[in-house]
Amino acid sequence: MSDQSSKAPENPSLRIRILFGEDAMLGPGKADLLERIHETGSIAAAGRAMSMSYKRAWMLVEEMNGAFRDPLVVSSRGGARGGGARLTEAGTTVLSHYRKLEEITIEAGAARVGAIQSMLKDMSEGK
Repeated sequence: MSDQSSKAPENPSLRIRILFGEDAMLGPGKADLLERIHETGSIAAAGRAMSMSYKRAWMLVEEMNGAFRDPLVVSSRGGARGGGARLTEAGTTVLSHYRKLEEITIEAGAARVGAIQSMLKDMSEGK
């Protein structure tokens, strides 16, 4: 009999996507982008860190800013001091709520994820 632990990757991941009607959504990519903007102080640098084009990163920021009552990210153009971006209070709050929701969901769903994982084929044998 094969060892149950060799059936699948040891750390399955659970990703949360929140749909707010047809026009607004918050998921792992946007949350990661917000986090990178907070870390780097730059939309461009955040996008690069995620292997995302500058245009795509800006588009996602604009989507988020347009979906929420208050903008999540504010930016300033370059110049003598250089430009930058930062999360607003609303952005920090949204990111914090999203990360807490991930934590709660992972904890609450761990047994079910494990049960599903135990039913996977043995991936160590290859195809």
